[in-house]
Amino acid sequence: MTISNTGTGDVDPAVRQELERLRDSIDNIDAAVVHMLAERFKCTQQVGRLKAVHQLPPADPARESRQIERLRRLAESAKLDPAFAEKFLNFIIAEVIRHHESIAEDTANGQPDVTD
Repeated sequence: MTISNTGTGDVDPAVRQELERLRDSIDNIDAAVVHMLAERFKCTQQVGRLKAVHQLPPADPARESRQIERLRRLAESAKLDPAFAEKFLNFIIAEVIRHHESIAEDTANGQPDVTD
């Protein structure tokens, strides 16, 4: 047993060290995910501007469906729950569409793009 029965909740130092090591790894992964999402959104902002200038719709349901299927396959091969991956991508897609709608509205109103 790794937790003492003294009622103090003391944790074995080796367990605490392993927990800290794992949490440090999680923190590093979280930072990488945030940076990757930032890069992804920089690209989708450019897509939004291109769509707005050429008066293309903010959403592309066919592409979104392909992306969801692609991500589900990737999730399966990575041993990640495909339903979770789909929910995650749907959240991102909804945010991207919201950004594209905003960019299109600003472009139609002659407002400068300040998303960079």
